[in-house]
Amino acid sequence: MEDTVGKEVLRVDDVGMRFNLMEKKVDNLKEYFIKLLKNEIRYQEFWALKNISFKVNEGDRLGILGLNGAGKSTLLKIIAGVLKASEGELSIRGKIVPLLELGAGFDAQYTGVENIYLYGAVLGYPKEFINEKFNEIVEFSELGDFINVPVKNYSSGMKARLGFSIATIMDPEILILDEVLSVGDAKFRKKSEKRILDMFDKGVTVLFVSHSIEQVRRICSRAIILDKGKLMADGPVEEICNLYEEKYIGTEKAVKPKKKKKKKKKLLATEATTEKPAVTPDTVVEASKELVTDAVVEVSKELVPDASIIADQEIVRKEDLLEDANKEV
Repeated sequence: MEDTVGKEVLRVDDVGMRFNLMEKKVDNLKEYFIKLLKNEIRYQEFWALKNISFKVNEGDRLGILGLNGAGKSTLLKIIAGVLKASEGELSIRGKIVPLLELGAGFDAQYTGVENIYLYGAVLGYPKEFINEKFNEIVEFSELGDFINVPVKNYSSGMKARLGFSIATIMDPEILILDEVLSVGDAKFRKKSEKRILDMFDKGVTVLFVSHSIEQVRRICSRAIILDKGKLMADGPVEEICNLYEEKYIGTEKAVKPKKKKKKKKKLLATEATTEKPAVTPDTVVEASKELVTDAVVEVSKELVPDASIIADQEIVRKEDLLEDANKEV
């Protein structure tokens, strides 16, 4: 392995990737051609990558760091041949196995068995090779009886596990990894990482993209930093990871609001000032007496007539008696 390290297998010279973004939305093909004939189509240029240059030697394990939107996946797609660079030159020596979007070539109507042969053909594997490695693929994916079930019934994790098992069954010369070590559960992540590390022992060249700094430190020997499509740093993995943590991650960690703690303190203070009185037997007795007296008063008001009404009735009765007496006289 010592004799092979140093041989250049990948060179990227001033590579740039431009996307044309339409200023106004076009809903259908007819509207597009009408605007095209009227010369009303306007684009805005967006450079996802600009002036990217680096080289990779055989046996290198290059980690690519950057925040979301930095251009990491775009760079890997250019190297893998999925996208064609707008400018610059790219030279590759060796067989590349890209693990970019696991299971992207699966047919949802086919079973897992049928997709093994389909996805293997997409990756360029001969049918005889797939027949030979079939049992190993199924065992590593841990799908069991689900291998005979249509892929449309698979979860996203099951698809990724099957895709990873197929893609890594062959030992490539250049391996491209884009966040694929985070597929499946914790047990499968350890298995997938171990398989990648076994490839490293065979001298495989690796391009690795991950948001996990610890994984980059553990796997890679060298790293680069991309920021808004530009190459910001290139060097040993430990030095670059420390720079990335300090410049990009450290600033985000420093700005954290602490309003929640203050709110808790205020709540505790208000609770201390507005303490509820203690409940004792005496207070319960007093409260019950007040309730009983109030109830008695209300009932008596309903049962006993008003005193003025009684007096009026007495006067009317006396007047009636006087009239009867006068009549008899």
